[in-house]
Amino acid sequence: MRTNLFYIVLSAFLLTIGIHVSYSQEIIQIDSLSLKNKKEKDFTEQDTIHLTINDTIKNDSIKKPKKNLLEGIVKRKAKDYEKLDQKKKQLTLYNEAELYYTDIELTSGIIVLDYEKNEVYAGRLKDSLGNYIQYPVFKQGSNVIEPDSIRFNFKTKKALVWNSRTKQGELNIKAEVSKRENDSVYFLKNARITTSKNIDDPEYYFLVRKVKFVPKKKVVAGLTNMVIADVPTPIGLPFAYFPMTEESTSGFIIPTPGQSNRQGYFLQNGGYYFALSDYYDLAVLGDYFTNGSYGLRAESSYAKRYKFNGRVNLRYENNIQGERGFPNYIKSKQYNFQWTHSQDPKAAANSRFSASVNLGSSQYFRQSVNLVNVGSSINNNMSSSISYQKTFPTEPQVNFSLSATHNQNTNTEQINMTLPTLQASVSRIFPFAPKDGIKKGIIKNINLQYNLRGENRINTTDSLFFKPEMFRDAKTGFQHSIPISTNFKVFKFFSVSASANYNEVWTLNTVKKYFSTIENEVVTEDQKEFDAFRTYNFSAGIGTTIYGTFEFGEDKKIQAIRHVMRPNISYSYTPSFEQYYDTYAIDATGNTMQEYTRFENSIFGSPGNNYAQNLGFSLSNTFEAKVTDKESKTDEPKKVMLLNNLNFSTSYNLAADSLALSPIRMSGGTQLFKQKMNVNFAATLDPYAIDNAGRRIDVFNIDNGGSLLRMTSANMTINYSFSSTDFSKNNKGKNEQTALNGGRTDDLFGTSTDLSDNRQSLFNKDDDENNLENNNEWYHTKLPWDFRFAYSVTYNNSNRQNEISSQSLMGSGNIELAPRWKVGFSSGYDFKQKGVTFTQLRFERDLESWRMSFNWVPFGPNNYWGFFIGISSSVLSDIKWEKRSLPDRVFR
Repeated sequence: MRTNLFYIVLSAFLLTIGIHVSYSQEIIQIDSLSLKNKKEKDFTEQDTIHLTINDTIKNDSIKKPKKNLLEGIVKRKAKDYEKLDQKKKQLTLYNEAELYYTDIELTSGIIVLDYEKNEVYAGRLKDSLGNYIQYPVFKQGSNVIEPDSIRFNFKTKKALVWNSRTKQGELNIKAEVSKRENDSVYFLKNARITTSKNIDDPEYYFLVRKVKFVPKKKVVAGLTNMVIADVPTPIGLPFAYFPMTEESTSGFIIPTPGQSNRQGYFLQNGGYYFALSDYYDLAVLGDYFTNGSYGLRAESSYAKRYKFNGRVNLRYENNIQGERGFPNYIKSKQYNFQWTHSQDPKAAANSRFSASVNLGSSQYFRQSVNLVNVGSSINNNMSSSISYQKTFPTEPQVNFSLSATHNQNTNTEQINMTLPTLQASVSRIFPFAPKDGIKKGIIKNINLQYNLRGENRINTTDSLFFKPEMFRDAKTGFQHSIPISTNFKVFKFFSVSASANYNEVWTLNTVKKYFSTIENEVVTEDQKEFDAFRTYNFSAGIGTTIYGTFEFGEDKKIQAIRHVMRPNISYSYTPSFEQYYDTYAIDATGNTMQEYTRFENSIFGSPGNNYAQNLGFSLSNTFEAKVTDKESKTDEPKKVMLLNNLNFSTSYNLAADSLALSPIRMSGGTQLFKQKMNVNFAATLDPYAIDNAGRRIDVFNIDNGGSLLRMTSANMTINYSFSSTDFSKNNKGKNEQTALNGGRTDDLFGTSTDLSDNRQSLFNKDDDENNLENNNEWYHTKLPWDFRFAYSVTYNNSNRQNEISSQSLMGSGNIELAPRWKVGFSSGYDFKQKGVTFTQLRFERDLESWRMSFNWVPFGPNNYWGFFIGISSSVLSDIKWEKRSLPDRVFR
């Protein structure tokens, strides 16, 4: 009875404060949503509390309040309406719905949030035509999924997705049903994996029945089949593995098999890729031929943001032709080293380091079996440069540089190197000019500089490269120069300049010549000792600019022609430095003496012993026309350049007894047809005649029965490019590897083919993408094309031969037969040798995610053909088929 009385009193107290109580003999229940974070005064009449009180004192207790249903603030938005159903514990967002909760972002046509089950549903809407619109987009962190519909639990983090679409690196994945276990594991059913941009209607895909998907790491698949154009193929695997990491990973590189006529069957470009760090990597590749030939390559790229980037290639080939023991057996070893390094301008304000290295065997590009690069094989020069520059921001400013250079003639196999070259200079100093103000007048404009150059120069051959003999004949020297100059105006329209230069050369290489009675010949001994000589010279010049305009009338097509002339007269004085000359006997009698200087092997030249006073003349001209522009809306005439330059130059030696007048050099150039045709020409005109032996004699050619001037040589080059897009083609970026190897950047000598990566387009990829965007249907009358040609002719008459020494015409062009079909060619004709020059035919089909190409050189020493079809993406680059016939290299 006491117990019941206690319950009645307690109930009355709770009713007094507005809380409803229902009880039985054993249990009293109080309904509520939650007690968490609420004080007693915060509760209203609608709040209910659930309590369970047992009938025994031992178990009398109050349960702890439940946690909030949601762990964060829910932000939402919808265009049409937001509906809250308290009974079903659901929030509905309709039309352009958006929901943001913790790290989850969800947009869709309709979103239903069940806050009792901690689940969210999202789906599409239909428009008035019955088409689905406003597909869900689910984003958590960096992972984005675009399904047809989705169901997601906030507590378990599990999700069920229908027709999900996601992108991981270069791979696009669409799954019929996806189940999300947690943040790092997904299970997919009937998934399509492709690199196609159109994930809903791809031109190909891999159909996978069951998939375990770990974002940014891997995809492990069950039975996999390739489907092309929605047609299943027998190409498949019982299981498959697709790497998905955004970071570089190490792995094997599958080689390409093939067959060569001279070296047998082969495996090329197989090896291993080392992902060493985020800043640099390494790929080690190799080739093997059944006749014993092999090749090794190491390629590495490195970069550090805002600091520097570069690339290193090291190649070695051991090429064998024929069978050992037979006369045609030839073995050739070739190597090549390339290094490019560039520093970011932001890395250092006052210093810079750069490198561009291309050195190796002279015959590498002609004999390499792993590179079809005609532009590089025709080029007969390889060069390199490594330099470090430093500027000291002092007053005056000091510039310092240290560099190493290399120049190699691949025909003669001669190599010239400087290891190293030191240069230092002090900026101009105006000793008589005020610090602030205008430098005006002959005195205030007097300025001087100091320049220092030091070299250790090496001349060697390909066979002695980096051997002890290479450094034996090295030449070392330093050159100091102090130029002093000034300039001023006279008579208001004439500019006068005057300069004097002082040079001092230090050298460690001199010679001594004498007649040896023992050997009965003149002996030249190299002297490895310090010596120096000093020279100076003086020069002055005066020039002006003359403008002339010829008016024809505004009603004429050519309204006016403007002629600009810049004449210049110069004078130079060079004394004779006979004090640095000695004599030696040329025979045993000693009666005949020959003059020489001990500095004749100096790398900075030798002092002259000829007194000279040269009077020089030069005249440059430009011609510009003002023509009526019919396309102008303002009736303004337009300017057309007729001649960019027309230059004449010659000189007269006042101190010479004969042949004082030097040949006249003429050169000029212009641009025609909207500046797309470049025409350049030059000629040398000699006023003196020649004898029967071809030597110049002190008789004017006109006095010898000839013309006033005798043309000894001339040349002209014409380059012209045009296209269907009115010359808007841009070849920038084409054949970058060819340019690095020393070849041309255009395709007049064909495009280079890197046999280790045939995924690269034979054409300009940027142009292809632009054309595909602008032309989505088959061409009718519009076929995009481009064409360029180069004509070169050289005339030689130095010894009355009166002949064309060289004449050739080269052309290249590309045409798009359809939006994804492209054909190109490169060829030419040598009129002197009467033969066709290098010819290349290119065919390419862009299959969107795939690429098919055929490259053919039909004849010549570089004859070659290659067919390739494969996936363009680097992720699936091993899915390909290629067949090629390598050029039959001639080793020596």
